[in-house]
Amino acid sequence: QFTTLIAAVQAAGLEDVLRGDGPFTILAPNDDAFAKLPAGTVEDLLKPENVDKLKGILTYHVIPGEVYAKDVASMTSGKTVNGQEVKFKVDGDSVFADAAKIIQTDVKASNGVIHIIDNVILPM
Repeated sequence: QFTTLIAAVQAAGLEDVLRGDGPFTILAPNDDAFAKLPAGTVEDLLKPENVDKLKGILTYHVIPGEVYAKDVASMTSGKTVNGQEVKFKVDGDSVFADAAKIIQTDVKASNGVIHIIDNVILPM
């Protein structure tokens, strides 16, 4: 489910950061989300010369602190580790982070919480 995300985190050298004390909230794109990117995008991002761009994208998926689904529903945005704001929107029973729908919420991790999303979100 997270093969591509794990490969990207390793390529960006972010394993130690994400294994740190936290707590963190991770908006985790599943493999289907990465598959929606244009052909060749993932391969290009995994190249060593694109490590800074990859880090920027991945850290845009991480919010310091624990933000649970009930919190997200009342927030309009959250400041990510890369310094930019990810926008939250509630539409009926669905909650979105930018253009990504949160498809599974509040997955507990040893150092925070994970929300699984259906698209890779990109910083501006």
